[in-house]
Amino acid sequence: MGPLVGQTDSFVKNSQHTASELISLELEEDDILVSHDVVSLFTNTPVKESLDIISTRLEQVSDWQDTTMLEKDDILELLEFVLTTTYFAFRGEIHRQMFGTAMGSPVSPLLANMFMEQLEGKLSATVPEDLRSKLWKRYVDDTLDAIKRGTVDKLAEFLNNLDDSGSIKFTYEV
Repeated sequence: MGPLVGQTDSFVKNSQHTASELISLELEEDDILVSHDVVSLFTNTPVKESLDIISTRLEQVSDWQDTTMLEKDDILELLEFVLTTTYFAFRGEIHRQMFGTAMGSPVSPLLANMFMEQLEGKLSATVPEDLRSKLWKRYVDDTLDAIKRGTVDKLAEFLNNLDDSGSIKFTYEV
């Protein structure tokens, strides 16, 4: 994913990485494992907010400048163009995608991951102590977390109110 994503403690790159993270996990009797999934993450990732996140991240990290001659404003302008001029064919008609990032676009995973990392930062800073997870590991839109039994619904409600745009919604399985 490059120097701009995958820098959080919750990031996992594949199933082997996830397994290595679980080796040292000790669950108590009242802990349960929960899988959270974001509903249609790519098509619900808010573009403007994601561009703001990328702008901030480009200011914070300079490694990307080793791989391109583009300036930050050029990158943002190109990304905005790519993300706001998405067209697709459905049943013989051409449609313009009005919200979110396109399925299959090479930039969609990058934006989605950066948006989710930002959302996780907000989660970490604001989650009530009784809902704090013992484990929170994420691969794109799927998370595995260990929480106290009886708090699943309350945590899901908290997660579903985290995104100010209201577009990111979580489902879960125990």
